[in-house]
Amino acid sequence: MLNMTALALAKAIRAKKLSVTEAVAEYIKQIEQTNPHLNTFLTVSKDTALARAQTIQAQIAAGEITSPLAGVPIALKDNISTLGIRTTCAAKMLENYVPVYNATVVDRLEQAGMIVIGKLNMDEFAMGGSSETGAYGTVRNPWDTERVAGGSSGGSAAAVAAGEVPLALGSDTGGSIRQPCAFCGVTGIKPTYGAVSRYGLVAYASSLDQVGSIGRTIDDCAAVLSLIAGPDDNDSTCVISKTFTFDTPLLERLAGFRIGLPRNYFAGGINADVAQAVLAAAKELAAAGAQVEEFDMPLMDYMVPAYYIIACAEASSNLSRYDGLKYGYRSPAAETLAEVYRLSRSEGFGLEVKRRIMLGSFVLSSGYYDAYYKKALQTRTLIKQAYDRLFERFDMILSPVAPTTAYKLGENVDDPLKMYMGDIYTVSVNLAGLPAVALPCGFDRQNLPIGFQLIGAAFSESKLVSAARTYQHRTSFHLQQPGGAWV
Repeated sequence: MLNMTALALAKAIRAKKLSVTEAVAEYIKQIEQTNPHLNTFLTVSKDTALARAQTIQAQIAAGEITSPLAGVPIALKDNISTLGIRTTCAAKMLENYVPVYNATVVDRLEQAGMIVIGKLNMDEFAMGGSSETGAYGTVRNPWDTERVAGGSSGGSAAAVAAGEVPLALGSDTGGSIRQPCAFCGVTGIKPTYGAVSRYGLVAYASSLDQVGSIGRTIDDCAAVLSLIAGPDDNDSTCVISKTFTFDTPLLERLAGFRIGLPRNYFAGGINADVAQAVLAAAKELAAAGAQVEEFDMPLMDYMVPAYYIIACAEASSNLSRYDGLKYGYRSPAAETLAEVYRLSRSEGFGLEVKRRIMLGSFVLSSGYYDAYYKKALQTRTLIKQAYDRLFERFDMILSPVAPTTAYKLGENVDDPLKMYMGDIYTVSVNLAGLPAVALPCGFDRQNLPIGFQLIGAAFSESKLVSAARTYQHRTSFHLQQPGGAWV
């Protein structure tokens, strides 16, 4: 059962080859066996999930739920609000926070008969690229438990890779779905900004955050996206009625697809094994009939600086609500109002979160706003316009996800600049609000997964999924599974 795709699992449930309760119980058993080694789950809703499994089984039998993923367990990154279930953002600040409402994506999953099985570990408040900054320990990579799982949705990708859950939701602010997918050898979709409601997603950088899906195959990820996408009155940025249809037949040939390949992404700073695997993926798509053409990606040197200025500015604003008064951590040592503010935030936030709050407050401060933040917003507009011109030439752009494979635990955590530069291939997608899919495409000499991404114009998810489906039909990298002492 644990080797089945999510769609195949749902089909088996509909065919009465197994029950929803059996499926949920088997995944909970896997979590109990592997989580002590990987630290992917922060909360497992065992009793709630098993009780809901019985309810969903009855509704499927009565024909009340016909979703293609009915009865399938799913886990959520722990920055997605869940009614009555602890939502910590892997932060001491929210250690005991239990939301009084569901995020819109959670309601939509449950309406489709899916079962939330637990909440997944991450970087604190989604700030990090390795899932090492969380207050409750590091997520370990199932391919090598001495290496990072990527971030900030490291728990989501690692849980899927380890067979703890068939599907997971993550959030992507600057590559936080795609990079852990590449590090853990799984598949993910970062949707167009505004395609999926952010209501109930704990905010990091509101103009960049987007909820997306992680699974073993692109078909599983697309099936989840079709459930959670669509307008929401509770999210003013998610009002465009764009419905995604992913039921087109498999394309054996990609004739007519024009794919751009940014040659300057391979010029320096990229691991040789990663470059070779990504270029091999481009050749595979060309062999399938796509027209692959090289070009120079403009503004490459400005992408990471613009992203971190904007993201940190928005983070400093969003995190100002954690003041020790309304909810969240309050320092027991505070005796005055000023001490409540100062001590609660000093003790409740981790180092990386403090670093980004300080940087954001600096670029928004008087005398520096025009010099930094305003220029970053202007650069963001130029990046968006550059992508618009590129999509007049190409249907999609193929690039690496990260310049390296998963690195050792603790190797980069004390070097913020090196960590930030690891996002060089992913952040421009969020700055421009574009969709992208991340797919496994090989392994390096240490048998660590390598991933590549396909980037499309706004709301071109269906075209990206078609190309990704063809690639996965022609290759088997997404079928490879890790093995280790934790299995």
